[in-house]
Amino acid sequence: MSETPSADPSRTSGSTDSVRVGVLSFHNSKETKAILNAVHALGHEPVWLREENARSWIEAGSLRFDPDVDVVANRLLTTKAAQPLDDLGIATSYAALRPVLNPPPVVVRTMHKYGAAATLTAAGIPVPDAYIAFTHRTINEGNRLTSEKAVHKSAIGTNGDRMTVVDADDTVSPLIARRRAFLQEFIDTDAERPFDVRAYVVGDRVVAAMKRYAPADEWRTNVAVGGAVEDFTDDLPAEAARLSREAADVLDLDYAGVDLLCRDGAWYVLEVNVTAGFKGLFEATGISPAPHIAGLAIESAGGRVDSDRVAALSTVLDDSVPECKPALDPEPEELTMIGYTERVTVSAGQRAVDVVAKSDTGARRTSIDFDIAAEIGAGPIIDTVHVKSGSQTGRKKRPLVEIDVKIGNRWQTVTASIENRSHMNYPVLLGRDVLDGYRVDVTKREREA
Repeated sequence: MSETPSADPSRTSGSTDSVRVGVLSFHNSKETKAILNAVHALGHEPVWLREENARSWIEAGSLRFDPDVDVVANRLLTTKAAQPLDDLGIATSYAALRPVLNPPPVVVRTMHKYGAAATLTAAGIPVPDAYIAFTHRTINEGNRLTSEKAVHKSAIGTNGDRMTVVDADDTVSPLIARRRAFLQEFIDTDAERPFDVRAYVVGDRVVAAMKRYAPADEWRTNVAVGGAVEDFTDDLPAEAARLSREAADVLDLDYAGVDLLCRDGAWYVLEVNVTAGFKGLFEATGISPAPHIAGLAIESAGGRVDSDRVAALSTVLDDSVPECKPALDPEPEELTMIGYTERVTVSAGQRAVDVVAKSDTGARRTSIDFDIAAEIGAGPIIDTVHVKSGSQTGRKKRPLVEIDVKIGNRWQTVTASIENRSHMNYPVLLGRDVLDGYRVDVTKREREA
């Protein structure tokens, strides 16, 4: 059996003195800023773990981090990330040595809505009926829902994006925006104005709750689509509060937004959100969960928290930019020089190919020839763009793919357009998206074989 890597001896996570709380977040949300500011206001040290400053290495059997922290509050937006598992791998690294609130295995279990509903159902927590299948035939021929209407929704998503209400006999796709989709029973409460309830759970208690009303001519209640909010903290029924706490507990979440709905006196858990926003919650209730999350993180690392101070801080949503926000990467003192033509390596995972590329500071985007794109296995197409084509009139549509480009010893990932460059001298054109950070010497040219 291999030995567990030892921690950096300069950090101890059981101290009752000042605790270094890392908030792992690659975005600039109000919630992230509020948690960091709450840590500072509670007398401890906040550390914003971002792409600009976070790094880790393994050396002589020891696992090290810079910056190192005593505890991590995970605020990664996995439902919106281009590579969510890559991001969660960073949290996994910290979890090897430090307590992590909402750790990666928990996030993975919760972010898939049908998977989370299955876990809640197995634990006896009531959720709406649902059905998932993976082909056009099976999702339409095997639908087990008995309700007249259903919600067709992405298994991984946020803010109610692309959800639709369908009739029982409507034909639906097993995918929404290239992601798995499923059907969930549409629970009609017969309310004149549709609403649901968002309860925010931190630790073992509901810190605030609100009603969310759908805007006119809309059934979705999400604040992101214009839903109106109303304080429901003191009026939240005991059963709804219990289900909220139990749902978070079953999914092993340290903090979460739990969405509920009541029909004929019975409460159902609609969804559980790992990184639920709370701007609308504060607007409705005057309560910010940020100090409660900060306090839970501090206590998880053995620090002391004044509960009265937490309660006082929760009456303000301080989303100002915290002093601990790391600076952006500094500009290099001297830009690297490359030629008007330069030998580069391009890759897309299948193989790497060396080509001579042309540097074009007048082009905004890098482009690559069809044949080279096929050779390196570029794809899938992530979007299209309309561009002018030389002296020709009008604009042409070109597909966009992500490729890796190596200039010298430096690799960059770039979204490149694919075009037919067979009639041109160079199969790859380097645009400003790649040339940023370089100086182009137009007199320098790569000698071609």
